Amino acid sequence: MIGCGCSTCTSENPKNRRNRCSVIWGLPEGNLLIDTPPELRLQLVQQRIGLVHTVCFTHGHADHVFGLDDLRIFPRYLKQEMPVYCEEMVERHIRRSFAYAFDPVTRRYPAGGVPRLIFRRIQELEPFEALGARVVPIRLMHGKFVSLGYRIGDVAYCTDVKEIPSESMKLLEGLDILIVDCLRPEPHVTHMNVDEAIDVVRKLKPRRALFTHISHRLEHEKTNMDLPEGMELAFDGMELELNSIDG
Repeated sequence: MIGCGCSTCTSENPKNRRNRCSVIWGLPEGNLLIDTPPELRLQLVQQRIGLVHTVCFTHGHADHVFGLDDLRIFPRYLKQEMPVYCEEMVERHIRRSFAYAFDPVTRRYPAGGVPRLIFRRIQELEPFEALGARVVPIRLMHGKFVSLGYRIGDVAYCTDVKEIPSESMKLLEGLDILIVDCLRPEPHVTHMNVDEAIDVVRKLKPRRALFTHISHRLEHEKTNMDLPEGMELAFDGMELELNSIDG
């Protein structure tokens, strides 16, 4: 946290050094990125991701969108516009925030000059096919805002959530891995705290649960020692093997 000298912020443990959260799925036909946080370029370079083929957005808040300009290199590599899946309100936000990317004049610049995106609207939370996999959008309540989680096969990613509606809980049953919001020990108006995240995991019973969108109030090693079995904090650069991505 900017200007903070707490034990987490000054820790030498690299797992306490956290950028804004996102996740990338290696799918049969390419890499699917969820959200474009402000540190996106650094994250992709540090983790040696290579190419991003498609992007899905959870919602339009700055910490999940404002790295979008760093997508501009990929359409040049791929020689085509990059598909972007999101809800209408997120598309409107992106078009306002990155108006230059959609201006007819700037879009005539050579490939790589601006992000060349083609929106694929998520409507009625209908599942869709992307890069050879079935992607299931899941409605989440982010305080007074709404956001989307995503399920592919037996893995689900649910960041920025305070409450999961009952119909969405049904879509999260039978998971191998659940990655879910867990901001801090104390209650928060738009994010789950530790107790709320634990409660959701106990209800859904995934084989493994990882907590994300973590504040400096949660020191990595100490928090993991206190968490129930099968639950742990995620960390930057964490890699998971996907057992199933079909269905």
